[in-house]
Amino acid sequence: MEELDALLHQPLRTQLVAYLAAAGELTFSDLKRQLDVSDGNLDAHLKKLLAADYVAVRKESGKGRPQSFFVLTPTGLAALHAYVQQLQKLLPLGEASPAPDAGLITGLAG
Repeated sequence: MEELDALLHQPLRTQLVAYLAAAGELTFSDLKRQLDVSDGNLDAHLKKLLAADYVAVRKESGKGRPQSFFVLTPTGLAALHAYVQQLQKLLPLGEASPAPDAGLITGLAG
């Protein structure tokens, strides 16, 4: 079985890529607001996605501060689709699964 994409398996990057897949192009400010993260945290994750060519950026200057617009690349979209397919193979979708043992869950919380 193929391994999950380590880059996309990080939850914040999964959300980030999913937002871009749904919205098309978003500004840094839009992403920050949607994900409720700090500038530094978002910047670090975007740099990793940019380096992998999963995301592209264009900068636009006008009145006031320049803005960065981020978009999912075809490589990023293909990676997201592959990641979702891999998850679906791991999950027994549509099948009833037994309820977890309540004692095990309680034991983890302590």
